[in-house]
Amino acid sequence: MTSGNKFARHPLRKTLSIFSVGSLLLVAAAVTAVTLSGSSPAAAATVGATTPFTSYEAESGTLGGGATTVSLTTAPTTKFSSAPLEASGHSYVHFSGTGQFVWFTNTTGKPINAINLRYSMPDTAAGGGTTATLDLSVNGVFRQALNVNSKQTWLYENDSTYNGNDQTPADGTARVYFDEVHTFITGDPIQPGSTFAIEKNAANTAAFYDIDVVDVEQVAAPLAQPANSISITDCGAVADNNPTNGTGDPGAVDSTNAIQTCINQAQSQSKILWIPQGTFYLKGTAGLGATGITIAGAGPWYSTIYRQVPLPNTVTLGAIFGLTSTTVQNFHIDTNATSRATVDGAGGSMDTTGTNWVANNIWTQHTMSGYWASGTGGTVENCRITAVWADGINFNNVSLGASTGNNMTATNNFVRGTGDDAIAVNSVAYNNYGSGNIYYSPMLNATLTNNTSIAPWGGKGIAVYGGSGHVVQNNYVSDTARYVGLGAGRFGVNGTDLTGATLTGNVVVRSGGNGFGQGQPAVHVGNSGDGLNSGTVSNVTLSGNTVTSSVYDAVGISTSTNITVANTTVTSPWRDGIAVSPPNYPASAGSASITGNTVTGLTAGHSAYLNNNPGNYIVTQSGNNW
Repeated sequence: MTSGNKFARHPLRKTLSIFSVGSLLLVAAAVTAVTLSGSSPAAAATVGATTPFTSYEAESGTLGGGATTVSLTTAPTTKFSSAPLEASGHSYVHFSGTGQFVWFTNTTGKPINAINLRYSMPDTAAGGGTTATLDLSVNGVFRQALNVNSKQTWLYENDSTYNGNDQTPADGTARVYFDEVHTFITGDPIQPGSTFAIEKNAANTAAFYDIDVVDVEQVAAPLAQPANSISITDCGAVADNNPTNGTGDPGAVDSTNAIQTCINQAQSQSKILWIPQGTFYLKGTAGLGATGITIAGAGPWYSTIYRQVPLPNTVTLGAIFGLTSTTVQNFHIDTNATSRATVDGAGGSMDTTGTNWVANNIWTQHTMSGYWASGTGGTVENCRITAVWADGINFNNVSLGASTGNNMTATNNFVRGTGDDAIAVNSVAYNNYGSGNIYYSPMLNATLTNNTSIAPWGGKGIAVYGGSGHVVQNNYVSDTARYVGLGAGRFGVNGTDLTGATLTGNVVVRSGGNGFGQGQPAVHVGNSGDGLNSGTVSNVTLSGNTVTSSVYDAVGISTSTNITVANTTVTSPWRDGIAVSPPNYPASAGSASITGNTVTGLTAGHSAYLNNNPGNYIVTQSGNNW
């Protein structure tokens, strides 16, 4: 979140390795590889999530038929967005004519039977989007048409509607370019060594297509219904398997009451709630509530809960699931929401609280948020969150009426294309709902490890706002469009002070942005911006992080005390390396120790280190390699 009250909504564990220079992102279950500009095999580190899929950046494929690559080459000079700014790798492949394509070789070592595409296609002249197809070929032979749409992209803004939800093209500059669609591959799997291509042919009628990333995987067979479980079909839920492609099937059966009935039975009988293969609709504005049970599906490629809200919507929406001390695993969540506004059908995926809750292997798309979670001892792990309207994972101390948020963990999650912070720890001091302040306990001991955060178009990659004892370790963050990649501070005037956090071993690539015209750094610690220059930020350690190709400053330090920046490797920043009190991030007072850091690849006129307020912000330096 970038301004205002963030909490108005009150009601495979392996590693990823960094290899040689380039922009090809490969993520697989056994071996995970990310190629970073400016890195080298000697600098290999283990960061990010290991996933069951492999991602091919389109710009690293082989182009043909006149297809072109579009890339971000200079820092933005306005606060507004652009397609290359929002793209993974800040680059994509553009199709504007029939016969254009990009192809890849299956280097995964496994047969591929499923594909996920991150892409953009045009809006309509009046807004609201449309549908089309793109072709997939294998070894040069047409295999199938992929359904694509622009119904859940394309918002517009100007100075007065900045960061708003305007869907009228005439009202300003576009943002929210990319969406994602996934499907099983028709026919035989794509064998190792075979080629596959995304193509614009005569039947693919959109004026253009921008291809960002192609994810491929070998999806295992569906999981079987576990013992001691109740299937939602036993209570009358009915699957509808017509493709959604940006909106739901108007003929689908509403299974809301049937699913809630089964939840109630599972709770009273101490059984597992089973979601079998199929897409099950919640039609309307009601959500589902569960306490103290396990909700399980056949796998996120097989079992889907789809919320279809009549639009325009006039009812305040809660999350699809309101969960207390509950485990959810192995299914997919999707909706027809067209922005983060209530009128456009945006509600959260899962609002969670209680103790020792778990979310495991859930794939969430097009909801307001992925996980809005409080309580004690909860875990989000092995999840995929793509193309959501606001936060991916938000750990807080207010969800579902809670007042604490302690000892929560996010590990091995893949988050791409969020409209707010991809992953955040948000400690709230108080909220005021018109009848006086409600106070909350500061958050303690959040742990964020080995997560991947890519291309948030409307927020930070990973952010820690307030509390103490937090650990952010071995995460991979890249391609923020507007804001800080990795941040530690305080959120707003009602946020809790940040009095202790360790951010170590993280890799931050092509991050930072010009949101609000601020030239935000790739990594930031201190007040200003979200902290509104208020409160305390202290006892924060940044150590062993790697910051590559930052769009503005690599590391920015604002008002804060007892900050350590140690053993950081900064490569090829587009502005300065480590900056105390950079533009729009004042360090009016405070102290920091800056030791053992390396900055290389500076461009003319920029500095490895700056302290713009040395008389008031006291820095101790040693062992740096400028």
